[in-house]
Amino acid sequence: MKIFPAVTTIFDWRSKLKEVKELNLKEVALFLTCANYEERQEIYDFLKETKIEKVPFAHIRTDMQMEEMEYLIKIYHTEVFNIHTKREYQYPADYEKYKKMIYIENTYEPFDEKEIKDFAGICLDVAHLENSRIFKPELYNHNIKVIEKYGCGCNHISPTKNFSLYDVKKEDESENWNAHVLDNLSQLDYLKSYPKKYFGKLAAIEMENSIKDQLKARDYMLKLLGQAAS
Repeated sequence: MKIFPAVTTIFDWRSKLKEVKELNLKEVALFLTCANYEERQEIYDFLKETKIEKVPFAHIRTDMQMEEMEYLIKIYHTEVFNIHTKREYQYPADYEKYKKMIYIENTYEPFDEKEIKDFAGICLDVAHLENSRIFKPELYNHNIKVIEKYGCGCNHISPTKNFSLYDVKKEDESENWNAHVLDNLSQLDYLKSYPKKYFGKLAAIEMENSIKDQLKARDYMLKLLGQAAS
């Protein structure tokens, strides 16, 4: 299993790109979740100034153009993409050509087996699964059955926080906690409670922390999962 630090786009993604350049990283994942078209072009342009050779994993969004996916595949050898279920967001335009590279992430909605089979498979966000175990046992039990049946192709890994409401829909969304910021490495210890078969070949770190913090977290995760840090 390979775990990649990631440029996430909820907050200050420009500083993460600067870190990627300063650290001379050659591989990084992209979460383009909150980047509009113009911002994505800025990200692609900045990557040209770095040593990045590969973007193995990219979280794409509804307004992604097929040309963008083709660019990532051709220039940065992207192996897998992930999206949310269509019950939350529309699929990207012209997705059909690459649907066997696209994995469906577990979110608020239960996995749809037909949808999983129509795409490449499951992108298991382990923190989402853990939060559903605590707060939504019905959703958790359903998704566990689907995971056991189809396996996991790739993963998002985030910290979990005690009493996190990240995956619990409330009337007042402002009460939801941000579970994408790591305060302490122990917030990753929950990973030990899930079997290795729940982890695919590729995983992206979904944290708003700095790239340096993510690299420390990656080494900790690999140890938790019984692998030597690399």
